[in-house]
Amino acid sequence: MRFIALSVTLLACSAVACAQSRKAVFIITDAEGVAGICRQSQTEPTNSEHQRLITGEVNAAIRGFIQGGASEVVVWDGHDGSQTLSVLTIEPDAKLIHGSLGASMLLERGWAAVAFLGQHARANRSPAVMAHSYSSLGIQKMIMNGKEVGEIETRAALAGWFGVPVIFLSGDQAAAEDLKAIVPEAEVAVVKEAFGYYACMSVSAPAAQKLIQQKARESMARIGQIKPYKIEGPVTLEIEVSTRSTLSPQTSYQPGVERAGPRTLRYSGKDFMEAWTRYAGR
Repeated sequence: MRFIALSVTLLACSAVACAQSRKAVFIITDAEGVAGICRQSQTEPTNSEHQRLITGEVNAAIRGFIQGGASEVVVWDGHDGSQTLSVLTIEPDAKLIHGSLGASMLLERGWAAVAFLGQHARANRSPAVMAHSYSSLGIQKMIMNGKEVGEIETRAALAGWFGVPVIFLSGDQAAAEDLKAIVPEAEVAVVKEAFGYYACMSVSAPAAQKLIQQKARESMARIGQIKPYKIEGPVTLEIEVSTRSTLSPQTSYQPGVERAGPRTLRYSGKDFMEAWTRYAGR
């Protein structure tokens, strides 16, 4: 049995090494961090301006990663139901994922790196363009081990649990600062400056695409130097929902989940993945 277990471990390690040697990059997209997007109406997934802007940025990133040595680029249309991007308009060398992903977000596939494109900052950041944590309507605040977090921190931690580094982000200056706070070596493309929740100064679309392509290309050279963001030990995730989502006092919860306030649930686990799975599987 020890021989079999060792063989399985070696095969798993070989699979990860193989994935990293082929340098497969997984791009997670969003809307609020795209250059020129400063108003809520612009983030509608079928908004034609939004579709043109983000497609240009996605294709710039794809070109940059491939120029930097990526052997495969896979893009997840991660904004509001995967209704924004199309296989008709993305670079032919890339693949596109539509639809909701599970708790692991396919990170068990052993990507060499994760990249955030069009990313916004976490809730309660200011100044930041449309900053929120997953749901601007449903979630007031997310706290992980005592610190406020959002999609950047939790998805970086999820990638880190699988040993995958986040190497790139494009968005406003607040989103860039959020990633740099946990992954200082990552490359960032700051395409706009926030003045408020719905106010920003953006570079032009061609300038944003040029910068994104450059930073994506440069980030590929840092694979192996950028360490995965890992949260060690027990993890607690506290989710404070908005007033409109106030919890019912009669609700019962599964083990590892407890009510920590009128609008707050606490998800606990021996590590990040256990706590995250309890939250994501709610």
